[in-house]
Amino acid sequence: MNEDLNLPMGDSLALREAFERAGQGQVFRFFDRLDEDARDRLLKQASEINLAEIDRLVRELVLTDSMVEPNVENWQPAPFIAAPVHGGDLNAWRKAEKMGGEALRNGRVAAFTVAGGQGTRLGFDGPKGSFPATPVRSKSLFQVFAEKILTASNRYHVAIPWLIMTSGDNHESTVRFFTENQFFGLESQGVRFFQQGRMPAVDFAGKILLQKPDGLALSPDGHGGSLRALARSGSLDLLKESGIDIISYFQVDNPLLQPIDPAFIGFHLMGESEMSSKMVCKANPTEKVGVFCLREDQLEVIEYSDLPEKLTLEKDESSGELRYRAGSIAIHLISRDFARQVGGDDPRFRLPFHRADKRVTAIDSEGRVVEPDSPNGVKFEMFAFDALGFAKNPIVVETLREDEFSPIKNAVGIDSAESSRQDQLRQWTRWLKAAGEDIATDETGLPGFSFEVSPIFADSKQAFLERWKNLETRPAIAEGTYLE
Repeated sequence: MNEDLNLPMGDSLALREAFERAGQGQVFRFFDRLDEDARDRLLKQASEINLAEIDRLVRELVLTDSMVEPNVENWQPAPFIAAPVHGGDLNAWRKAEKMGGEALRNGRVAAFTVAGGQGTRLGFDGPKGSFPATPVRSKSLFQVFAEKILTASNRYHVAIPWLIMTSGDNHESTVRFFTENQFFGLESQGVRFFQQGRMPAVDFAGKILLQKPDGLALSPDGHGGSLRALARSGSLDLLKESGIDIISYFQVDNPLLQPIDPAFIGFHLMGESEMSSKMVCKANPTEKVGVFCLREDQLEVIEYSDLPEKLTLEKDESSGELRYRAGSIAIHLISRDFARQVGGDDPRFRLPFHRADKRVTAIDSEGRVVEPDSPNGVKFEMFAFDALGFAKNPIVVETLREDEFSPIKNAVGIDSAESSRQDQLRQWTRWLKAAGEDIATDETGLPGFSFEVSPIFADSKQAFLERWKNLETRPAIAEGTYLE
């Protein structure tokens, strides 16, 4: 994105002619009616567009029936490294944790949050990362992650950098939120913000849609665009200069996750993997999470909507568990050089775009705003997990749902703010019970009151037990208790 683009008239004319040659001249339909500022806005947006890429995507995804029935005979459940409570090798986990801790102490790891979304679906006006997520202090998602990263930095005696990818919709408000909150105790120079790329929506004839006379209908290029953004923003160059070669990738909506996990890092290194992923066992066959599969011996994540019902319901004859149970929770480790490879321009490693038919607010040929009742356009998105298909030695590591997966996606019900806060309470209650405290709960493990454990106090069961044991005076846990 050219933030400071100031095109002279000659370049303006060349850009308009390029759009005409590409069959997208309608983008400048109202150009001659616009004032100078409006023209500049439209030209800046148009300069973001890779016309050759749009032409290819229109031909491949819009004007062609690209739906091909998959050959499920070639599919198998993906293998994964089981958690110790599910039979995993405890010695291997200890070895992995030790190796990951060493990598952290040597300054090889950076955290990376994909945070381009707004809180609109939650009825919240602001970046999703600023949404209040915890049950007592109403800490934002950003603060929860910041405190976990700070705690890990203190534990391993190293400043762990934090990369945050924003979008055009929330970049300024995200930076302002961090500044107003003094970066939640982190050093400001250790937090780097950069913007996600954008793609134009097109109609079903492949024509780029206008949202207004001086603005294209642009939307983020999907979480897979994060790899392009890492490369194009110069972030990968900075990581290389700092000796960082492992990127801990996670999305902004899951306050339970561990942004810095030494055992996960250790398995990534032991497996000489270019990209590693975490999984949880699916809660039920129809849970809306992607599933790790092997397709012709290649590791992939199959969207829940694309997994045939036959495979969705299939069970293991001996254990009775779902065969396709390894659910993707959008937590990955990505080697820096691999991120550069798939985030670059080499077509051999180019992540595919996916078509999504959407309702797109746009203007018609007369400039009238049209609010469609049904899909009227196509958006193009990349998925980060598609990079697994290019990675050497990709691995999948199990984590426990109750420890690391309770996203905030919906206003009410499953995967809502309320369900996530309850899951946080359940986690802290398990820690207290493991420490010998007697806390009454319902059959789901939920206590009858709210309290909160800051990641500064403890960010894991092990850390909590050590901290609790060493307290000279242990507080009574009651409504509103806050441990920090």
